[in-house]
Formats: sequence, structure tokens, C-alpha cells
Amino acid sequence: MGSVLALAGAGRQNWPFSSDTPPTQWDTPLPHWDTPPRWERRDGRLPNPGSFHALHHSCKDVFPQQIEGVKMMVNKTLSSFFKASHTFHLSAVSPSQYRFHVEHRQSDSHGKDTDSPVLIGEMDSSGSLNAHSLLHLSERIRAKAVFQTQQAQFMTWQFETEYRGSDFTAAVTMANPDVLRESVILVAHFLQSVCSGLVLGGELVYHRGRHEEGGILTLAGQYSGPNWVATLNAGKGGAHASYYHRANKQIQVGVEFEASTRTQETTASFGYQMELPEANMVFRGMVNSRCIIGGVLEKSLSPLPATLLMGAFVNHRGDKLQVGDGVVVLVMAVVVVCTYRSVSVCRWGWESMWARLQHPQPSTEGTPSHAPPPALWPRGKRRSCFWRKKMVQQEFPP
Repeated sequence: MGSVLALAGAGRQNWPFSSDTPPTQWDTPLPHWDTPPRWERRDGRLPNPGSFHALHHSCKDVFPQQIEGVKMMVNKTLSSFFKASHTFHLSAVSPSQYRFHVEHRQSDSHGKDTDSPVLIGEMDSSGSLNAHSLLHLSERIRAKAVFQTQQAQFMTWQFETEYRGSDFTAAVTMANPDVLRESVILVAHFLQSVCSGLVLGGELVYHRGRHEEGGILTLAGQYSGPNWVATLNAGKGGAHASYYHRANKQIQVGVEFEASTRTQETTASFGYQMELPEANMVFRGMVNSRCIIGGVLEKSLSPLPATLLMGAFVNHRGDKLQVGDGVVVLVMAVVVVCTYRSVSVCRWGWESMWARLQHPQPSTEGTPSHAPPPALWPRGKRRSCFWRKKMVQQEFPP
């Protein structure tokens, strides 16, 4: 059930305390691919139910993700459309690796530039590649392609088309089509908003190979209130139920139940998230029926553009302990803003800064010494351009 990547790969990763690589940020869906919570719409019409794979995301976001070893992540925002990140991970359980992640997306998902594609790529030190491409064919139709390789071998190639109506969502996905081996995986999703808080739908998975052929039908339902969401998926492959509740602005809780007919395993989990805005901290904890207890603390190191991560997971039944630390550093591109009398805005990026360093000129009277010189101002605007002294001092302190 759920993602086709799980069907094409080795199955769901049994984290924590597994030999597989823990889930990464790659599993996180695109923020503009899913709609806001349905209870925010107040125009009286039935809202769009969103994507099928996002039904349980409200509950899953409360649970902490496993941190093992030492991890350092550097996020660099090059522009409003492009950003890159570097991840260094030293682990005693899995091989240490380096990951390079790049994203190109529109700055405003609700703006006029909705036809621009979204491109995401990630490659690690072993040569494995993950690539996503999202294209808005129209206001209601979106197409997505996913490619995944493990070193020199193709693991997944997936194509998805989604249509979002005013109160329903329909999607068709084709994964790993192979003409020579006569194998393919087809997945169809459909969600319908029955009333303001009730969503019903289903998922049909069809798999065909040389020696096997079959299908799995899963029915789904979700009921949401002002501050809670209850979701249930049930089918031949098993059942998945979750409940999310937001107690207040600081505390969120989630309960999840999963049962699989293939592995004959049942797991119940409880997770919570506590936010402390005064201390710039967020704590996530969890406990499940497998006697696994874990927690992750995120501390913002203000005024530094960095976040400290500390986590620990204890498996009492297996007598195992995993402790990890991480640091996330955010590097922003330097932008200088100057305002004209004609209310037009000019943004100076790295090119103007580099030209200013190569050709320094004395500053004029009334202009801060660290501002770009008049020679770099656009022609015809040198006399009429004036600097907001406080804004410039905030961007470039002396």
C-alpha cells in the first residue's frame, strides 16, 4: 500500500535498528504537491482531498526520525529558485557516506509561475542517484517522474499523472515497465470529498510479471475535525490506521497502528511533538509495541544559522542502543536591496558584490561605505536612487 517505490524496492524499511539505510529527506513529499489542511477552507464548497499518499502525513510528521552516528548537513540557498545541500554521515552501523542534494523549484507555489518545473536530484558517495521531476501541465493536471539507481543498476523508474478536481483527486502511476521481461506495476488512486470533513477513496495495485500476476485493492477513509485527523486504510495486504490530535500550539500527538498479512506482524506506535518557542527547541518522542523508545531534540542555535540535533533510540527487547548527533547549517545568498523613487526594486546578488570587490570606488556622501558604488548602479538611476540606511546596515554590517 502507498508508494510504488516500496513495491518496486525491498519493502518497507524496519527502522530503527535495521541494517537498511534510515529514511532520508528524500521520502518527504514536495510541500506544494499537497494542499493545506481541509478544515482551513470556509467558502462552503467541498474541498479537494489532496493526494492519496499524504493521508497519514499529519500523524507521521509527529514521530521522530532515527539519528545514528554523527551527521552534518549544510543547506545553501543560492536563489529563490535553487538551493543545494551537503550531508556528511559517519556511522558505525551502516557505511559512512556523503550526499549531495540539489533542488530547483518555483518560489511561490500559489503565484503566477505555476508552469515552471520542479527538479530534485540527490547522489551519494557510492554513486546511487535519486531524481524527481514535477511538471504542472495545467492548473489541475500534474505529471511526475521518479528515477532511482543503486550504484550502476537501475532500481526504479516511475511515471505518475494526477488530476485534481474541485472535490476529488484521481492519479495513475506506472512503475518499472520492462518490455523484455514483460513486467509492470500499475497503481490507480481516487479520493472523493463526501462532506466537509469526510474523504473516501481507494487504491488499486496491479502487478504483472512472467511467472506471476495479481492485484491488491485497498479502501481508504479519513475524517477530520478542527484540530484532529483520523485515517484508515484497509485491504487484502493489511490495515493502517492513524490518529493525529493537536492539543495546543505547543503539543501534538499521534497514534499509529499497522498490520501486514504478508509478514504477519502488527505494530502500534505512539508519538508526540513538543515545541518550546521561548527556548527555540522542538522535541519529538515515540514508543511502540516492539519495546522501542526514542526521541530527537532540535535546538536552534540563534543567532547562528544552525540547528543542533540530538537523538537516542533504545530497543529494550533486543538490548540495543543507538545515539546520534547532527548539525544543520543554513547558508543564505547575499542580497542587497535598493529602492528607486519610481517604486521599482533592484536586487544586487553575488555578481555585483564580486564587481565591487574587483573595482573598489570611494563612496559618495550620505551613502554607507559598504554599499555598492554608484558605478554599479543602473544607468539613468544613479541620481534618483537612494539607499535605505537601516536596510543596508542589516544586510551588510560594517
